[in-house]
Amino acid sequence: MFLTALKKQNQVLIDTAADYLRKGKLKPDTYVIDVDQLRANANRIKAKADTLGIKLYAMTKQIGRNPVLARMLVEECQYEGIVCVDFKEVRQMKLAGIKVAHVGHLVQPPSGMVPSIVADIQPEVITVYSLDKAREVSSAAVSANRIQGVLLKFYQAGDQMYVNQETGFPIEQLEQVLAEVTALPNLKLAGLTHFPCFLYDLESQTTRPTVNLNTLKLSTDKAKELGYHIEQVNGPSSTSCETLPLLAEFGGTHGEPGHALTGTTPANHDGSQPEKVSVLYLSEISHHYGDHSYCYGGGYYRRGNLASALVCQGENDQAEREVIVPVNNDDDSNIDYHLKLEGKFAIGSPVVMAFRTQVFVTRSDVALIAGISQGVPELVGTYNSLGDEVSYG
Repeated sequence: MFLTALKKQNQVLIDTAADYLRKGKLKPDTYVIDVDQLRANANRIKAKADTLGIKLYAMTKQIGRNPVLARMLVEECQYEGIVCVDFKEVRQMKLAGIKVAHVGHLVQPPSGMVPSIVADIQPEVITVYSLDKAREVSSAAVSANRIQGVLLKFYQAGDQMYVNQETGFPIEQLEQVLAEVTALPNLKLAGLTHFPCFLYDLESQTTRPTVNLNTLKLSTDKAKELGYHIEQVNGPSSTSCETLPLLAEFGGTHGEPGHALTGTTPANHDGSQPEKVSVLYLSEISHHYGDHSYCYGGGYYRRGNLASALVCQGENDQAEREVIVPVNNDDDSNIDYHLKLEGKFAIGSPVVMAFRTQVFVTRSDVALIAGISQGVPELVGTYNSLGDEVSYG
């Protein structure tokens, strides 16, 4: 999906990853991240948000909840904190000592973890999807002797939700829900949210607001009419330089960049966006079967729109050594032990792919390389898909 953009925007990342594989510094099934380029993307997004008065929570699940990058985003790039989409990401960020700003964006904190999240993590906001969860957070806040901010999500008929991610309160119950939540002790209604608020539109080749953003604005307007002070209007999904002005138009105050940090928003499939691709998937040819080559898998993501791979063939000039071939996956219900490539290539040849990532749902490693753009690449470290540092031995 992003191979064209990767070659256009960051050929040196391809060259460095292939070289590291040949020298044994990296292994197959590794996402390789250009740290300097990711930082540049983050700063570019932050600068755009600052001009619009929008605050940013950084999302790290797509890059494997990586603590090094998370710390960089908060401490160097001055993001407000990390948005932890599930409780395991909360645990990882806590272990690394990194500020968690938003919990519960996609997955509610389990009942047994609510007290420690409220008392120890002390996030700015927790998104709650039920009155029962709001009561749990309230009870924990009372015990911790602190005020905990919460976000609420309201939906209406026709809103777009992903399968098994259906959450929130019906907008018809807004007045009742707001009254009950704000009556709970030690809770502060910080604001409202929805998801997804932006999606890429193939016809217009742009990222457009979804109906959910209209619902978010409507629920915000209703809450204000009832006299509630709404500090945060959080409109996540595809937060980028492209969508931030639209978010501002709808009254949004907070965004949550994820894919834009690595330049892998759908709008950048052709390399046209200001955020440049800073991640690739690295493998190598394992074996042949018939007329096909098979490379090591482990990082396949079914919604990643993987279509092609670049095979690096030896040390000839670039035009000869790089061959782009189709990737075949005849049944994506199978475990991705291998990925099948058209054609036969030498065993051990580096293979590079670029597609939409969700590293935390894979068994891949994540390698961070700094100094690529300066011609002095340095391997910062290698981590598993959950953010723990690993060693090849």
